[in-house]
Amino acid sequence: MRHWEVYALRYAVHERAASENFLRPPDPHDAPMPMDYFVWVLRSGGETIVVDTGFTPEGGAKRGRTLIRPVETALAQLGVAPEAVADVVITHLHYDHAGNLDLFPQARFHLQDAEMSFATGRHMCQACIRYPFEVEDVVRMVRAVYAERVVFHDGDTEIAEGVSLHKVGGHSAGLQMVSVETARGPVVLASDAAHFHANIERQNPFPIYFDLGALAQGWRLARRLAGSDNRVIPGHDPLVRTSYPAFEGSDGETVALHLPPLG
Repeated sequence: MRHWEVYALRYAVHERAASENFLRPPDPHDAPMPMDYFVWVLRSGGETIVVDTGFTPEGGAKRGRTLIRPVETALAQLGVAPEAVADVVITHLHYDHAGNLDLFPQARFHLQDAEMSFATGRHMCQACIRYPFEVEDVVRMVRAVYAERVVFHDGDTEIAEGVSLHKVGGHSAGLQMVSVETARGPVVLASDAAHFHANIERQNPFPIYFDLGALAQGWRLARRLAGSDNRVIPGHDPLVRTSYPAFEGSDGETVALHLPPLG
């Protein structure tokens, strides 16, 4: 079995209260519960796959997010040249996962059929549903379709030995998770199938969703694919950075998920 290195690269943060991160208010005192923003990098035998592309500086500023470092800087610190990346997985088309597409001029974008249909279809006529999308990011993806640079998937598939995509839906209609074989077992990048570990542990979802039933079933799928809760990686949890070894030279902003958790 081919093994991969898996890195989480934090590029931004948003200070917020816990009540903003759960469908049901978790605590009457409403403690602070900040949200981290990540992109992920998979590496094996000279091959690199990027998972998600983050938001642009303009897109983050528009929504009041704090940029720690541009995505291209985060990638460069890991030795990744975006212009040389051949494959980029887009877990879903929300603004914080599908900005910066132009950083990857040679890449194929792996996307679920359902997500492209969702982001360009009738549901985008409703402001409450289209809020997490940035229209210019969606337009860039449409241009990539016309340039024959999008690889569409309908359900689960393997895109490289040891790297598989799994359609979940829920948070967005075509959201997909990424399962990656590592030396410590399969690591599941849940993306926004679970923003925080606590969403799964408390069975209390993040309050932006399209299909609540599919979202809840996604937690079960993530656990089944990973085989262990400490190999399920939520999409926005600051605990990710404190739970895994830091990549040297990243000031703790990039951590190695293929290594055993700290402690």
